[in-house]
Amino acid sequence: MKTDDLIRILSTNVEPIDRRQVEREVAAAVGIGTAAAVGAVLIFSGPRADVSDARALTFLMLKLAFAIAIIVTASIYLVRLARPGGEMRTKITWAGWPFLGIALLAAISLVLAPLWHWHTMGTDWLECLLSIPLIAIVPFAVVIWVVRRMAPTDLTRTGALAGLVAGGMSAAGYALHCTDDSLPFIALWYGGTIALCMLAGAVLGPRLLRW
Repeated sequence: MKTDDLIRILSTNVEPIDRRQVEREVAAAVGIGTAAAVGAVLIFSGPRADVSDARALTFLMLKLAFAIAIIVTASIYLVRLARPGGEMRTKITWAGWPFLGIALLAAISLVLAPLWHWHTMGTDWLECLLSIPLIAIVPFAVVIWVVRRMAPTDLTRTGALAGLVAGGMSAAGYALHCTDDSLPFIALWYGGTIALCMLAGAVLGPRLLRW
């Protein structure tokens, strides 16, 4: 068989590439993972009972906004890295802007608050430290399963972003139950545990995403 004949055969009935498939599958994984995180919190812990209070509702919205900002930003970079060779044109530095934003707000809050109020800014830190990584396990598994099918090549950074997305989903679910309301608490314990999920993803990524 001549080369021209082989090229002609291979080019026959070629289906167009769906360039939005990666975005749709990552979005589906985020939807499923978020539903799993929210469901786990509502079933095993229950929602906070004081959402009718204006202050409680405000802080709930802040926690959700922080978590959603992480999910959206990390998902955008995850879509890019999920494709083979995506790391060549992707820098994930901007994925950290939600952390910087909440840290700035927390610093302003500490400066404006009297010193004797500092010790009241977060008492359930241990529950937060344990809950968010545990809740993130199922969302992380869902995201890894989807991304693995896309054959990424930068496994460490892809795993880190998968952990970051999962941590954001877990934090969004946990926020529905958490009654610790202060900006420093959100910045330190929400931010810290989500970063822990990202670190775990970076460590596990090369093992789970290898193909």
